[in-house]
Amino acid sequence: MRAVRLPRTLFQVTIMALPWRLKRPLLQRFFGYQLDPSARIGLAWVYPRYLRMAAGSRIDALTVAIHLDALEMGEMASIGRCNWITGFATGTDSPHFAHQPNRRAQLLLGDHAAITKNHHIDCSNLITIGPFTTIAGYQTQLLSHSIDLQHSRQHSEPITIGAYCFVGSNCVILGGSELPHHSVLGALSLLNKVHSEPWCLYAGQPARGLKAIQADAAYFSRSQGYVE
Repeated sequence: MRAVRLPRTLFQVTIMALPWRLKRPLLQRFFGYQLDPSARIGLAWVYPRYLRMAAGSRIDALTVAIHLDALEMGEMASIGRCNWITGFATGTDSPHFAHQPNRRAQLLLGDHAAITKNHHIDCSNLITIGPFTTIAGYQTQLLSHSIDLQHSRQHSEPITIGAYCFVGSNCVILGGSELPHHSVLGALSLLNKVHSEPWCLYAGQPARGLKAIQADAAYFSRSQGYVE
């Protein structure tokens, strides 16, 4: 098996090291990716089955994104350096997740959404990060799968983070949870269920609504993702 995989791996390494003007056409031709000319991938190991990067989107150096059915990034969406993004792609002969035939190992980032740096994103099931949302700081984990103790098997659930959200450092977000639009998840929080009240600060272990957010706060009405 290793002898069969080696040439492909060498080809991927070669592409990874190329400048973008050479990397982009090769990724499109040999992998079928849809990459806007203004999108960018740095020195990063990014090889999902399907990749779509809209205008102005970028993936920075030393990020890994593998074992995914799809990674889709809206306009000006960004993934910073040193992120670990992985999952468990469908269509294999593995017994893992066999009880979930409709599962999709995908990461979807809306327009101007941002994952900063040094985060761990487990996309064994669908993770959606809404437009203008920031996974900020460092070392937050989005974990869409765990062990189902009752049935002694791997199980996954989607994670949804709404638009114009802010997620602080060192949070843990578990499968099946949801952060509503225009919300903040405070640093060191555990999000483990669906929350539905927007314009709210959630924090704690587990996270709960603590106080309302002012609707006139500039972060929640900005027209560009970058924050000065």
